[in-house]
Amino acid sequence: MFHTKILNLSRQPITTTCILMMMCALLPGRSAFSSPWTFLNLSKQRLHHQLYPHQSYPQCSAFLLSYSDPFTAPIRQLSTQQHSSFPSPSTTVNASKQLQDVNTASSTNKSVNKLHNLPIIPHPNTLLHIARKSTRSIRPSPTLSHNALLRSRKHAAQSIDALTASLTVPLRDIVKGYRKELKRLHPFERVVAELTVRSREKRDGVNLNSVLEEIGDGRKELLLASKDWISRAKEATSAREAGEILTIGEERLLDLFGQLVYKPLEKVMALQNAMEKTPAVKTSSPAVVLVGAPNVGKSSIVKTISSGMPKIADYPFTTRGMTLGHVKGVFDVGGEGGEIVTQLCQVMDSPGLLSRPDEERNEMEALTLAAMQHLPTAVMYVMDLSGGAGEKCSSVEDQLELRREMRARFPRRPWLDVISKCDLGIQEETRKALHEILGYDASYLEVSVMDGTGIEELRDEVMKMLSKVRVVLDVMEAVDANNTQS
Repeated sequence: MFHTKILNLSRQPITTTCILMMMCALLPGRSAFSSPWTFLNLSKQRLHHQLYPHQSYPQCSAFLLSYSDPFTAPIRQLSTQQHSSFPSPSTTVNASKQLQDVNTASSTNKSVNKLHNLPIIPHPNTLLHIARKSTRSIRPSPTLSHNALLRSRKHAAQSIDALTASLTVPLRDIVKGYRKELKRLHPFERVVAELTVRSREKRDGVNLNSVLEEIGDGRKELLLASKDWISRAKEATSAREAGEILTIGEERLLDLFGQLVYKPLEKVMALQNAMEKTPAVKTSSPAVVLVGAPNVGKSSIVKTISSGMPKIADYPFTTRGMTLGHVKGVFDVGGEGGEIVTQLCQVMDSPGLLSRPDEERNEMEALTLAAMQHLPTAVMYVMDLSGGAGEKCSSVEDQLELRREMRARFPRRPWLDVISKCDLGIQEETRKALHEILGYDASYLEVSVMDGTGIEELRDEVMKMLSKVRVVLDVMEAVDANNTQS
């Protein structure tokens, strides 16, 4: 079905072809549209509901990866046609072509981490200091100099109102800003935020939603109390009484702030500090994520194939970081005679998974699943079949069962099976069980970081997967650019 439609559309410009090939096979009952972009915009919600009913449209790039295998070949053939900005995945360096490092351009090196853009929360003591200062800035009205009582009433009411505004306006902005930004998070970041909040709740009993509600309720109590004190000031019978109401009202409002808002603000600050420490995810850079059970050698592979020293990305809800390495991808843009483009691509390991139901998984496993589900990455599934990974949670049987579960869960991802530590040997029964799961005609790589077996071949396979991811990201970038222009 796919190949028939590809042949029928092969003479279309590449932008039209890419979009229609990705959409037409999955949407029954199609009608005529004015352009493929209109077709995309009108069908994206329905398409995602069919494929991923539990996911939202921002994962569209992840969905497109699922069809990279049947689509990348036609895209390569069409890359020299009218819209030649889509790269054909070639990793061969031609010295006569100009190299362009796209990583030097900030527009192509976007990092997603809106967790760093959450509203700035001033320390409660800072708010108290500003509030006290605001009351001192209010001066008695010179136009009422002939009437001391009216002047004192107005001064007291305005001072209390200024104090209240200094306390409640920042609280309103914090609550609204947090709820707004949390809704705008990238799906992967939303999972990271939820895991961070969940870990703090387990440790300290801090729940973000309840804390925000506490701040909102405290703000309402401050406004009600302020209204009462302003009313008293306006009803003062003497200038002296108005001054006393101002002094007492100011202290009562500050005390109320300390009782109702001070601690919740500190809790939100602690949560924000934790979320701001989460690493940024580069969604514009092709990536390969290494997945597998604990102790199978994922980090060692990342360190071996990376072009530099990998970084350890620490998350606040886990003691085990995520190793982030990089490889330089070389992509041929526009086919023959086109431009060679280099881009720094990510290779990351992930916390080990266990073969068990999702409700029993910990935060580390949830992070791994979130990376596979929400980021446009290819998957390298790593297995240690030597029997040395540990029988408690990484036995050969558990690893093979986990592989079956993960491949069934993500059937459309670019995927590579890797047997690590092959220098330690693989028993014949284990190899037979592997073939039963993968299929006897399935391919996999056997590698060893100790003696270098299979490492160069592994690098080549990684580059092929990165090329597939690059094609999809370019398609998505073209879609976004067209939508922005329209």
